Amino acid sequence: MPIENVSDTARWVAFYRAMETERPDAIFRDPYARRLAGAKGEEIVATIKSGRASAWAMIVRTAIFDDLIARVIADDGVDMVVNLAAGLDARPWRMALPPSLRWVDVDLPGILSYKSDCMKDEQPVCQYDAVSTDLTDGAARRSLFARLAAERRRTLVGVDDLVAMD
Repeated sequence: MPIENVSDTARWVAFYRAMETERPDAIFRDPYARRLAGAKGEEIVATIKSGRASAWAMIVRTAIFDDLIARVIADDGVDMVVNLAAGLDARPWRMALPPSLRWVDVDLPGILSYKSDCMKDEQPVCQYDAVSTDLTDGAARRSLFARLAAERRRTLVGVDDLVAMD
């Protein structure tokens, strides 16, 4: 099995986004997906049973969440997105987001470091922060949430794609 740890699933899903992006009739575009997925993401999809055949569910999910995020930012005045277990999500670079929006990716140090390295030459369209936190650590999680809540923003919180709004 090519999946060695939970962060490998981020590469897997990024490869699905790359597959969709490369279609002429793609329902979304993620120009960073193939780079983020890397060879490991492609290997995972090629190796798992029904790897390519099951892509549609993640592709549709990505498109739906893209639309949902854009709508709540525009219609509900959301000015901060907190993306828990963010993985290799490239929305702060690929979506049409307001420059004033604060986007906070939270994930394990290894995956955020990998993502930062892959995206080092790219500019996010909004205010972007990456926060390395092990979300299974209750004290670290509570501390992070308290710090973010102190900003008193209208916040959309997502867990591996969403959704709760404060």
